[in-house]
Amino acid sequence: MQEGAVINNLFGIYEKALGKNISWHQRLLDAKELGFDFVEISIDETDERLKRLDWSKKEREDLVKSIFETGIKIPTMCFSGHRRFPMGSKNSDTRKKAMELMEKALIFAGDIGIRIIQLAGYDVYYEKGDEETKQLFIEGLKKSLEMAAKYQVMLAIEIMDTPFLNSITKFLEYDKICNSPWLTVYPDLGNLTAWGNDVEEEIRKGIHKITAIHIKDTLAPTENFEGKFKEVPFGEGCVDFVKCFKLLKELNYNGTFMIEMWTEKADNPKEYVIKEKKWVLEKMKEGGFY
Repeated sequence: MQEGAVINNLFGIYEKALGKNISWHQRLLDAKELGFDFVEISIDETDERLKRLDWSKKEREDLVKSIFETGIKIPTMCFSGHRRFPMGSKNSDTRKKAMELMEKALIFAGDIGIRIIQLAGYDVYYEKGDEETKQLFIEGLKKSLEMAAKYQVMLAIEIMDTPFLNSITKFLEYDKICNSPWLTVYPDLGNLTAWGNDVEEEIRKGIHKITAIHIKDTLAPTENFEGKFKEVPFGEGCVDFVKCFKLLKELNYNGTFMIEMWTEKADNPKEYVIKEKKWVLEKMKEGGFY
C-alpha cells in the first residue's frame, strides 16, 4: 500500500502481473515490496500451471514456508483450467477430467491455505454451448460443491467475458439451484460493467454472496466491436470505479480486492504495477475506502 493508504480489505495482485520466470519466494517478495497483502495464484489451462496440482509434498511445503517467511498470503486461486476441460462438455472424458482437476485444486488449496477457488463462469469455452451443456455444467457444479464442503474450501464463480454468466443476476439463478453455502460470487468489475448491467443494482442484489472482487478495466462490446476484456489500461475503459468503490464502502464490503493485470512477460512488470496500483488507490480514496 502506498503511504497514507490504509484499507481494511486485503489488497492483492494477480500472479500474472508479476515476473513469470521467477521463484514463488521471489514473487511473494516482489508483491511485498510493491505494497500488496497477497498474490492470487493462477491455475490456468496450460500444462505448465495445471502441473502445479500435482506438486509433491516438498514443493507444497516450500510454498507454505515462503508464505510464512514473507508474510504475503495466497488466499485465492484463479482456476481457469476448466476452459480447456469444462464441466459442461458433451464429452464424458472431458467432464471426468474436469472433476479430477476440481478435486486436485481443492486438495491443493487446503494444503497451501487458499480459502477461495475462483471458477470461470463458462459451461463450455471452445465448444458450442446449448441447453445440454448448461445442464451438464449445473451437474458438475453441484458435484464440485459437494467436494468443496468436504475439503472446506469456498468456490466463487467469476462474472465472465461471455454472455453465459455475465451478471450477478445470472449467478444468483445458479446459486438458487445449487443451494450451497460453499458457493459465492467473484465479480470482475470490468466484466460486470462491460455487458451493460446496472452495476449498482447488481452489486446490491448480490452483496451477501460476494467474497472477492477483481479490479480490471474493460471496453464494452458493441454491434461492430466484440469488446476488450484484458489488458485495458485503467481509466481507458468503461468502468466507473469511484461509483463502485463508494457503493461497496456503503454496503460494508470486507472481502478482498485484487488488481488483475497480465504484465508477466514485460521487461519490467513492476513499473506497470506501480503505475496502475497508484491509479486504483486514488479511485479507492475518492470512493471513501481510506
